[in-house]
Formats: sequence, structure tokens, C-alpha cells
Amino acid sequence: MQPRTDFYTASPDALKAMIALETAVSKLPLEKPLIELVKLRASQINGCAFCIDMHTADAIKGGETPRRLFAVTAWREAPFFTERERAALLWTESLTQLSLTHAPDEDYDVVSAQFTPKEMVDLTVAISTINSWNRLAVGFRKTPQA
Repeated sequence: MQPRTDFYTASPDALKAMIALETAVSKLPLEKPLIELVKLRASQINGCAFCIDMHTADAIKGGETPRRLFAVTAWREAPFFTERERAALLWTESLTQLSLTHAPDEDYDVVSAQFTPKEMVDLTVAISTINSWNRLAVGFRKTPQA
């Protein structure tokens, strides 16, 4: 794939806003390993090679096991995830594929059983943020370095 526009230099003010949002997400009191799983799953759904590469590396640096990372695409069948992580992954899929799912009550009920209302909002902001990064990276063909 040929890179398109360098979105960092094309619109510095927009990227400053994105970076500020990412900084805010990094300070939310949700578990960092859970957030990395969410970022990885959304990036997989969106086909964002750059973000998959980055968040896999970040998760490993944070102590995540390769076995769990390999299983994220099949989290429903894999026995490696807690109920809280499963709820977060379900919500991630539901919101990342919003045009297909419309965030059904069943998914909301699962996530609300594992997260407080504040945590649900924080999780939703984290999911929204990685989806925004994915759209920038995929849309402008940002690829990982070989």
C-alpha cells in the first residue's frame, strides 16, 4: 500500500486534538491491559495494520502474553479472558460495528454488569478514540515499519 497524506503534518491542529484525547484516555482509571485488548480488537475489526502492530507491541511491553493476544480474534471461544474483559470486547465489537449492531440492549446489559456507569463511559470514549485513530491510519494508508 502506498501512503497517502501524512495526517500529522497536513492538519497539526486536528492531530493536537486527537493526541489530547488519547492522553486523556491514557489517564482514565480503567485497567491498562484491558484498554490494550480493546484497542487491538477494534483495530482488527477495522483492518488497521499500523494500530494492530502498535497495540500488540504495547500490550507485550505491558506484560500481556502472546497467547492471549493471538486469541483476541476468537475471544468468545478462548478461555483466557475474564468476564470483565469479555464484556469490554463485546462492547468494543458492538460500537466498532455500530452500523450493523446498533449497540443492542443485550450488549449493554453485559457491559453494565461488569462496569460502573462511569467506567462504561470511559470505556466507550476509549473505543471511540481507537476507532478514530483507525480511520486516520486506514484512510491515509499509514503502515507499520517492516
